Amino acid sequence: MPTATSHAARPAVPAPLLILTAAVLWGLLGILGKQAQDAGVGALEVAFWRASLGGALFAAHAAATRSPLPRGRDLGVTALFGILGVSAFYGTYQLAVKAGGASLASVLLYTAPAFVALLGWAFLRERLGGRDLLAVAGTLGGIALISLGGGQGVTASAPALGFGLAAGFTYSLYYLYGKAYFHTYTPAALYAAALPVGALGLLPLVSFAAKTPAAWGSLLAIAFLSTYLAYLAYSAGLKHLPATRASVIASLEPVVAAGLAALLFQERLAPLALLGAALVIAAALTLSLDKKAEHPPVE
Repeated sequence: MPTATSHAARPAVPAPLLILTAAVLWGLLGILGKQAQDAGVGALEVAFWRASLGGALFAAHAAATRSPLPRGRDLGVTALFGILGVSAFYGTYQLAVKAGGASLASVLLYTAPAFVALLGWAFLRERLGGRDLLAVAGTLGGIALISLGGGQGVTASAPALGFGLAAGFTYSLYYLYGKAYFHTYTPAALYAAALPVGALGLLPLVSFAAKTPAAWGSLLAIAFLSTYLAYLAYSAGLKHLPATRASVIASLEPVVAAGLAALLFQERLAPLALLGAALVIAAALTLSLDKKAEHPPVE
């Protein structure tokens, strides 16, 4: 993953605004997914089209910029990441939206930094300091409060929590993969290879439904806005902004998701669940201030 500020020419749009744009676009992910599901598209089909259409956009980007695709062993690892980081992540996130609501799914996604800290300790021999342990404990406490609190239009059931945590875990794998490969290949080239594999991994699980123009609009918006364009905005901003500051700005994503879910779907977390959500986000921010738990470049 990118970790340093570039000395390239400054973008026409201020870097913090680019990161904020990415956060808003990622915040739309659950909203657009719920709209597609309400229009009759299954959760896993939503994930399939996100991977398929997003992969096509990244492939076109990689071809236009002549970015070399991974080969040999790198391609094999990228294919494995396509199954875990795309098939599993995209699928479980949309299933979390279906089971518990868009706002709850977005909050639970921010358990990813806690998983990153634990994975770094388990596989990369990265030391867990007192702040890391406190943040992991805060994440667990926040999940407990969310499960007890619930709310209007929010279902804090076992499936909702399970799928949400699975999405957070598979999202955290972007850190391990990015640390190994984002310095060797461009992110566009890696996603051009990984997303089609992820789509193929989802294909056997998908029951395709007839889609209205509104459903297609939501699916296209997920692929273009919440996948491709969000990455472009985040990566462009990150070239001119320290990664820790970018992570803090990007953490506005669940706030955007919760606000839109309340406005469009009348989803409102109960006070106890709001406290739990605040703990999860605070823990994510605490871990994001550590370089080893940066926000992944694409959701």
